[in-house]
Amino acid sequence: MKDAAAIVGIGQTPFAKHLPEAEKTLACRAVLDALDDAGIAPSEVDAFASYTMEETEEVEVAKAIGAGDVTFFSKVGYGGGGSCATVAHLAAAVATGQATVGVAWRSRKRGSGARPWRNTQQQLPTPAQWTRPFGLLRPVDEIAMLTRRYMHEFGVSRDHLFNVALACRNRANQNPAAMMYERPLTREMYMTARWISEPLCLYDNCLETDGALACVVVSADRARDCRRRPVLVHSAAQGMPAQHHGMVNYWCDDPLEGPAWTAARRLWEGADLRPQDVDVAQIYDAFTALVPLSLEGYGFCGRGEGGAFTEGGALEIGGRLPLNTGGGGLSEAYVHGFNLINEGVRQLRGTSTAQVPDASTCLVTAGEGVPTSALLLRS
Repeated sequence: MKDAAAIVGIGQTPFAKHLPEAEKTLACRAVLDALDDAGIAPSEVDAFASYTMEETEEVEVAKAIGAGDVTFFSKVGYGGGGSCATVAHLAAAVATGQATVGVAWRSRKRGSGARPWRNTQQQLPTPAQWTRPFGLLRPVDEIAMLTRRYMHEFGVSRDHLFNVALACRNRANQNPAAMMYERPLTREMYMTARWISEPLCLYDNCLETDGALACVVVSADRARDCRRRPVLVHSAAQGMPAQHHGMVNYWCDDPLEGPAWTAARRLWEGADLRPQDVDVAQIYDAFTALVPLSLEGYGFCGRGEGGAFTEGGALEIGGRLPLNTGGGGLSEAYVHGFNLINEGVRQLRGTSTAQVPDASTCLVTAGEGVPTSALLLRS
């Protein structure tokens, strides 16, 4: 599958706390924008991939945009862990001849919609039966437990988490599409912010966003004739460790070696590149602590060194690994990580609002802490 498929179109709606349109409308707008970006007619689409948490079915999107006969469709579970996998599924379908033009998307009204964990009538999935009765009601509570252990075992500090939040906010300040555009973050603001779930404060948490994004995947051969500069899917992977237990990872031998470690092994096995070859990264940041954990999992530093890696401006433009250059989930928008895919494409096209000079390789990751996925993109 190496370099056999490419992303040739991206699209997105505005991001806001509240958008009046329905999720289906937002989804179709993002998909049509992505197809227009690629210069491909909707009637040529024959494959779809989305999330199991996506409320708009592919049959509805296909009808609304005027797609032709559809020969491949898939859905990926585990919320933010599925973002990169949607592209990976389409790349595999295109590479094996099951489809010719694939569309992946995510549409979400999280800013104006209800929180999923408030539904007390729904039967709890098995992992939640071991956590929610004891007070871990929200994802932030579960990640707070892992963060506290990370701090205890390896000396990760709030200053390290601030480095992540600041890098994302600095990039959002350059991005007119970001919800946090022209809204700077200072260390004092961060250190005095209210707790959401200690040790995670307000600025350690992603935004609540309404919006939709999409991308178009075709074969590398066809990509040469598309409207925009193609971005090749060099390698892709999904992963979850043995005895995985959702966000908290309690049943694993080491809760801090999460799904990123499993996905990373497969990702690098299928690549000609290594971590030191990555020019820019879009690392899933629903919570700041996931970034240093992912830096370790994907091999940018050693075990327990993720916090220290963030020091000295390492995540800023010009640093060791420029990070989340559109602002990420912390400061651009939180649409289950799909904005990280689109920003990776912009970086390799050379059109980002915070462009890394001469960027030719980009790592994009999905949610750490849940069964996850990753893409290694190259121009």
